[in-house]
Order: sequence, then structure tokens, then C-alpha cells
Amino acid sequence: MKWKNLALAAVIATGGLTGAHAATVKMECGSGATVREFCDYIKARFETETQHKVEFIDLPAASDEKLSMLQQIFATRANNVIDVFAMDVIWPGVIDRHLLDLTDAMKDLEPAFFPSAWQNNVVNGRIKGVPSFIDAGMMYYRTDLLKKYDETPPRTWGELARIAARIQNAEREAGNRTLHGLVFQGKAYEGLTCVVTELVASHGGGNFVDPKGTITINNPRAAEALDTAAKWIGTIAPRGVLGYQEEEARAVFQNGDAVFMRNWPYAWLLSQDDTSPVKGKVGTMPVPRGGEEGQHAAALGGWQWAVNVNTTVPDAAIALVRLLAEAKSQKHNFLVMGVPPARMDVYEDPEVKAKGPYLENLRAVFEAAVPRPSTATRSQYPRVSNAIWNATYDVLSGRTDGTRAVADLENRLGRIKGREWR
Repeated sequence: MKWKNLALAAVIATGGLTGAHAATVKMECGSGATVREFCDYIKARFETETQHKVEFIDLPAASDEKLSMLQQIFATRANNVIDVFAMDVIWPGVIDRHLLDLTDAMKDLEPAFFPSAWQNNVVNGRIKGVPSFIDAGMMYYRTDLLKKYDETPPRTWGELARIAARIQNAEREAGNRTLHGLVFQGKAYEGLTCVVTELVASHGGGNFVDPKGTITINNPRAAEALDTAAKWIGTIAPRGVLGYQEEEARAVFQNGDAVFMRNWPYAWLLSQDDTSPVKGKVGTMPVPRGGEEGQHAAALGGWQWAVNVNTTVPDAAIALVRLLAEAKSQKHNFLVMGVPPARMDVYEDPEVKAKGPYLENLRAVFEAAVPRPSTATRSQYPRVSNAIWNATYDVLSGRTDGTRAVADLENRLGRIKGREWR
């Protein structure tokens, strides 16, 4: 699509041309209550401010399952299934050719966003998405329980395991039989790749594949990281954690049944809801270091709005994405869902500051977050991540140990790579 200039693009994007064709944009929206509340807000604004309509489409919640479904849709070149959808931070390079080029229509928005979030969507110099929100892994803990046992937030994984075991065992002896020390995302899916990315990096074990494309996972520190996590299963973490995604972990923690939780920033506001059993009893902290010589490492996450290249309503779809990218929309997304805005100016909003004072501490985390190896491995990243989460799951479930797992993973990644990543 060719735009003569940005002014014309903005007019068309807002439906401001007299006689412009009214269209129905098929937009992805999940079934969760807070997600639907945000979608309804966007739909109401879009249909009031333009002559266009919005129809919601439901896609799988899990990143890998959703990508698989989208790839099936793209393979058929269907132009009537979905127009606007949210894509994971790791997808732009994977599905580049299926994304509408938004460069001319969106490049004026760049200064408003965190540079890392914006650049993530630039593939071969072309803008293929606009950030919805930015994310990074973090730890939650029960402030009341740590205070009760005279403990401070742990700096290392070893300290966390000790504190979690101490509080869990003492509380169970006192009758609180359902309390666990730690919950996290342990199911074999993309969320586990995020968790192990943090674990390995926090122990100084690298990032599976370095920026030059060299496979680096087979090292003692990476093996140690996997073995460390395996010791949690059945001790401070329930065996059921091997089936947990984000919401399962949050449900256990928010119900008051866990001392620590690894999750994303969205869980904060939900934990502070008036109906939450742990309201006023939750603290946040960086992901622990892997020992005194380790480092804090938060997996970079976030979602972006993109347009299907096969859409039959590109002008209306672009109008919708521009509305989604507005500060007002990103503020509402935070207030409703608790996800950190990708726009920098939203952090200065008084209402956002009042409801999310912790966001200020997250800004530095976002700038120093650890990416998954999606850029280096290009379109082969889905297979790479699948190998990573399966190798990790095998260690957590006791099928193998860290040393054998990282050696096997090195071999598997080598087979996926072949001569070069493509």
C-alpha cells in the first residue's frame, strides 16, 4: 500500500474522507473478562469515532497454539478470517511475509514508544507491528508471610528455595496444608521457554544461541540452572506446576496458596482487586540471581498489534491499530488488565502512577531484559523454542538431568540449524 504522505495516511486511518467505504474489521479478542472489557472499550470508541465496525475473533491463549492456528490461516491465504491480531514479541521475524507493511502509515508513532519494543517490530527496515504492551518476567511474594517469619526478599534462587521451604513447612505444620513455596509456568509451552531463559541467564549460562547464531547452551552453568529448578518439583513447588501456564500459577498464588510466584506484571493489579484474598499482602522483586556471581535476568515479553497481509479492509484495519496505539487506549489497557504500556508517555499519567507505582521500577527492567533467541534463529525459532521447553520439561519431570539435557539440546539445535539459521 502506498501513502502519498503521513497527513493523508492519518486522514484515511481515522475514516475522515467523505464517502469512505464503511468496513467490518475482524479483530482478535480473548474470552477472559478483563480482555473482553478492553475489547469492548476499543469497539465502542472505534465505531463511534469512525464509520467502521468491529467483529471479535477468538484465538488460542497459549502463544505456540495461537501461532500454529495463524500459520494455518495464512497458508490458505484466507482474507475473511481475521484482519487485526496480537502477535507475540518473538513472531515478527517468523511470520514477516504474512504481515501488512505498516511503515508509511505508522512511522510517525515511533517516538512515543520504548525503543526496544518498537524496534522489535521492524523487520528488514519495514514496520510490521505496533507495540500493545511491554513485558518482563518478575517475582511476586507474600509480604505478610515473609514478615511473620522475619525474612527479607531473597536475592538468589538458593535463598528463595530456603525461605519457601521454611515458610511452607511451618505453615503446613500449623494447619495450612494447601500452602506451597513456589509456583511458576512449568507446562511444556512457550511460557516455560521464558522461565528457563531467565534461569539459565541468571546462572551465567548464556542464552541458548548467541546473537551471532552460535549454539551455546551446552555449558555447566546452564546445566546447573536446570538441575536447580528440578529440585523444586515436589518440594517447594507442587508437581501440578508441570501443567501450569500463567493463569494457573496466578490462581494458586492469588488464592493465598503460595509464598512466591514467577509471572508477568499483569498479575499485580489482579492480586490487588477487592475480591483478592491476598490484597495488600503482595510484594514484587526482580527474578533472583543464580548465586552471588549470577545476575538478575528477566525474559523480555510483550505483544504487538499486526494486520494480516491478506486483509480486504486495510484502511479500516490500520485505523483500528492506530486507535489501539493511542496513549488513551494503552492507559485503559493497563487500568483494566494491568499490562505495562509500551508507550513511554503513559507512565507519566497521574492515574497510572497512582494505580501502578511499581511501574517506575520496571522501566529499567524493560530496558535490560533478556530476549529469547528468536532474532538469531529467525523463522526456525518455533522449532528452537519447542526443543528448549521440551528439554527443560524433561529435567523438571525427572526424565533426565541438566548435564545430559543441555548436551542433547545442543545436538537437537544443531540439527534444526543445519548450515545456517534461515
